[in-house]
Amino acid sequence: MFAQMNEPGRQFDLRLLFALLLMLTTTAAAMAERRVALVIATDNYRLIRPLAKPVHDGEAMEAALKKLGFEVVLETNRDLRRMRRALDDFRQDARGADVALVYFSGHGVEISGDNRLLPVDADASSLDALEKTSLPLEEVRDAVAATAKVGLIMLDACRSDPFSGTVSEGRGATSLAKDVAEKVRPGLGRIGRAENILFAFSAAPGETAADGTGENSPFTTALTKYLGTDGIEIRSVLTLVQQEVYDLSRGKQLPYVESGLPKLFFAVAAKKQLPERERLLLAMADVTPQMRGEVEQIASDADMPLAPLYGALISSDASHLSADSLNARLHEAADAFVKVRSEMRTLASDDPQVTELRRQAEEQLSLGAFDSARAILAKAADIDNVSRNALRANFVGRTLSEAATRFLSGGAARADLDYATAIKDYESVLALFGEAGQTSLALDDADRQIRTLDDLGKLYTLVGNTDAAGRAFTALVSNLELRSAHERDPSVKRDFAVSHIKLGNIRLVQGDLPEALENYQAARTMLRDLTAAEPDRLPWFGDFATADDKIGDVLVTQGDLAGAAQIYQESLSVKKQLADNEPERAELQRDLTISYDEIGALARTAGQLDNAQAAYEQSLDIRLALANKNPQDPGRQRDVSVSHTTIGDLKRERSDAVGALAAYRASQSIVERLVVRDPDNSELKRDLSVGYAKIGNALSDQEKWPDALSAYRQALELARALAAGDPNNTDWQRDLSVSLEKVAGILAIQGDRAGALRAYTDSFVIADRLAKLDPANADWQRDLSITLSEIGMLKAKQHDIRGARQAFQDSLDIRQQLAQADPNNATWQRDLVVAYVDYAQVAKSPKAVLSRALDMTLELDRTGRLAPRYKFMIKFLRDRLAKAR
Repeated sequence: MFAQMNEPGRQFDLRLLFALLLMLTTTAAAMAERRVALVIATDNYRLIRPLAKPVHDGEAMEAALKKLGFEVVLETNRDLRRMRRALDDFRQDARGADVALVYFSGHGVEISGDNRLLPVDADASSLDALEKTSLPLEEVRDAVAATAKVGLIMLDACRSDPFSGTVSEGRGATSLAKDVAEKVRPGLGRIGRAENILFAFSAAPGETAADGTGENSPFTTALTKYLGTDGIEIRSVLTLVQQEVYDLSRGKQLPYVESGLPKLFFAVAAKKQLPERERLLLAMADVTPQMRGEVEQIASDADMPLAPLYGALISSDASHLSADSLNARLHEAADAFVKVRSEMRTLASDDPQVTELRRQAEEQLSLGAFDSARAILAKAADIDNVSRNALRANFVGRTLSEAATRFLSGGAARADLDYATAIKDYESVLALFGEAGQTSLALDDADRQIRTLDDLGKLYTLVGNTDAAGRAFTALVSNLELRSAHERDPSVKRDFAVSHIKLGNIRLVQGDLPEALENYQAARTMLRDLTAAEPDRLPWFGDFATADDKIGDVLVTQGDLAGAAQIYQESLSVKKQLADNEPERAELQRDLTISYDEIGALARTAGQLDNAQAAYEQSLDIRLALANKNPQDPGRQRDVSVSHTTIGDLKRERSDAVGALAAYRASQSIVERLVVRDPDNSELKRDLSVGYAKIGNALSDQEKWPDALSAYRQALELARALAAGDPNNTDWQRDLSVSLEKVAGILAIQGDRAGALRAYTDSFVIADRLAKLDPANADWQRDLSITLSEIGMLKAKQHDIRGARQAFQDSLDIRQQLAQADPNNATWQRDLVVAYVDYAQVAKSPKAVLSRALDMTLELDRTGRLAPRYKFMIKFLRDRLAKAR
């Protein structure tokens, strides 16, 4: 026998037997436990305002406690004498019980720090009368303590101000004496010492509780709902009660618990997985008071329940986010909730069962039970799916109904900040619309299809899938084009124009400048006509200015500075009118800073440094003012960092390397704080990478090579990670190319020519691919010319004259084309001078090449377009010419 027990299987069987015996023993002990309860409910007050619900509360508690094995005595509308008698009887009859519970529902007050319960004959005509006709809570405590080892006192007695002199929906008494209010506080105070007893109050110390609109008060409703929760200790049960009341009162009421229990108490011993709502309530209890206040404010502004926001807060794993970034996430969740709630309330279905399931889903969503809501919506979608496949005559209607339900599910996922699930749902919606066909779409369904495409494009952009975002926005443009051709509503045409801007943004990121420009110009043309026809639609003028900005950005990239300058000025004019019309709107002020930055960049490119500085400083002044008004807004802080960077660039142009470094570090300190708080934000990571490169530039200007190399390598590490994350993001690929060259430049200075050449070669692969991707992109062509020039320099130092000559010639060809395309672009003219200087090293007639470079430099200086940091070039070229053959 012992041999058999030592076998693994036998050991398991024995352990299982012991576990079963232990469980049975525990259950038996729980069943043998004696539980007693006294329930007192008072509402028919004689001398103060009567109440409507306490007796209903008492009856509900009696029923709930009996289900949990309590012996219950219910006393209703007792005067002080009979209330004390009931308490004495309870003390005598229940003596020796394992658990004793007293519940009171009615009026309760605090008199000079002493908590008192008001019987039916309570008299508030004077302070002395009130003290004589009320029951001290201390007497209840003494009775419970003398009765059982585990004592529970639950008081639904701190109702609305009993001495306000007004009749309200709460359990407030009407004061009969003015002097009473001087000594009496509405609500109940802290106990302070709760040895062996747990106290549960329906509101926080000194606060009052609502009477509610249902049959029972909010506190009692939650108490009877959760008291029998399986396998949850009483303190956790009361945590559920606290958070339920807090949630349903939208933060106005939070029950209070003081526990001095010597051991754990379980109302129900079984242990099951808690439902989603209960898990959320328990998690809500751990949220900080500061965050509670923020959630309450956002929910109040959005006119929505608290639970969905808490659900999004808890499920999004936001522990690593800053308060600013978390605030933005919560606003995003609130907007998504309000949107999907509106859809759920207005969306109709021919099937009453589907309609009822959608109603249930809305109810669960309002409770923050996102998984439950989506599960219910999945049932509704399944009903439509089965019906549409079984009844072909109803195929289209059922298909569109299922699409509507999937759309709601996607909105619920967005409200939970679950982007992956939302994308999956929205893709299902589009697939269903495809099955239904375009010709049969009613207006509501057509609008839903458009919103799905728009939301899908935004989500794909958010997660960094530019290809998928481009497909969604392309479909959006095509869809709106069809609708605008058949509908007279100008809002449809406006949406069509804006969809072109959205698609243009994706194409710009992907490096397709001609297509992006075509989208922006189409949007501008439509918006120009719309604003002329609808001059009162001010937001449309903002769209018009946005289209101008986007066109200007493309023109700058293509090298058309004059065209860009003109359209930026037009945009600025529109923005000034909008900002003057509504000076308090922060977003309109911010729009102005974008135009000032664009104009400053153009002036800097043209060598007009004073004009550039004036524009940059106007931008910085506005951004600082906006940031000071709302220091917690991460977007405003980031804008300030951008201004510091542009001013740093300008200081470098003026040969002020020290000032530039200070400006770059001021910018970087802001970005570093934002990144620490929001480490998954790819835009901030890119800002950080660019910032390190800028710091490296300023250090390089001061010939602090080791420090510069360290900064460049930090930039490279970040750029490499971003580029690997989205190979189709041309901005990130370009950043990687530039970072490689920065590191290579320092390596070359330090004598590591082999390492420098490897880095330049890696950069060349990227630069060459981008340049071939779009030959019209002047920035990419210029990048390639710089890379070729650096490779030529290294080959020359390695005495590879043929390789150096080819690299210099290729670089020169690109720079000649750019300089000829825009003679007013001082940067490109200066680049051409450098290309001549490089090529002179391997030219058969270097003197002729250097003479041309000197003439160009003198012309730039004569016209005021040669920045101070480049003045040295005049002497340098003259010295080189003197030595040339």
